[in-house]
Amino acid sequence: MEARRNDIDDMIVHEKMQAALEYQNEAWADGMADGIEPEIIADAAFALAMRESIRIHGEEGVEAILESLRERMLAGEFSPQRIIQ
Repeated sequence: MEARRNDIDDMIVHEKMQAALEYQNEAWADGMADGIEPEIIADAAFALAMRESIRIHGEEGVEAILESLRERMLAGEFSPQRIIQ
């Protein structure tokens, strides 16, 4: 029963992530439509994400998150040319 509950929890987190990405894509498109350069939108998104992450996890927790993000970036996870199979 516990394994099934974990599967359901994972599905819920995945669905929430998909919804959050849709909201962010909409905000990005709105900013672009208003003439804000993508570099400025990205910088603002990073700044807000960092503030909220530090508020939630503290500076040491965010340091670990950043290291994980670095590894994922170097592995090509965020590359626009990445093909998901």
